[in-house]
Amino acid sequence: MLLLSGLALTGTVLALIVATPLLVIFSPVLVPAGITVALLTAGFVSSGGFGAAAVGVLAWMYRYLQQQPPHGGHGHGDEQPSNKAHDVKEWAQHRLDQARAH
Repeated sequence: MLLLSGLALTGTVLALIVATPLLVIFSPVLVPAGITVALLTAGFVSSGGFGAAAVGVLAWMYRYLQQQPPHGGHGHGDEQPSNKAHDVKEWAQHRLDQARAH
């Protein structure tokens, strides 16, 4: 393993010795090309991420709207605020009872 490590180090140093003049000569081309490639990659990755997020949001909206009970074709807007407050109070009390039981 020590021999392989030494060979790898020697190969790396020799490659660096050979490549350094080429990198210096071609750096006016390589640096802008590298920046361009980095920007293109970042753009495609962010585009894909935003697209995946949009699909996730649309899927969530579809599932959310499908589970709502039909009552007059309206969302939760026709529910009385007092009923909603009562439902939240019952839910909170139920969660407290569950926590105390464990």
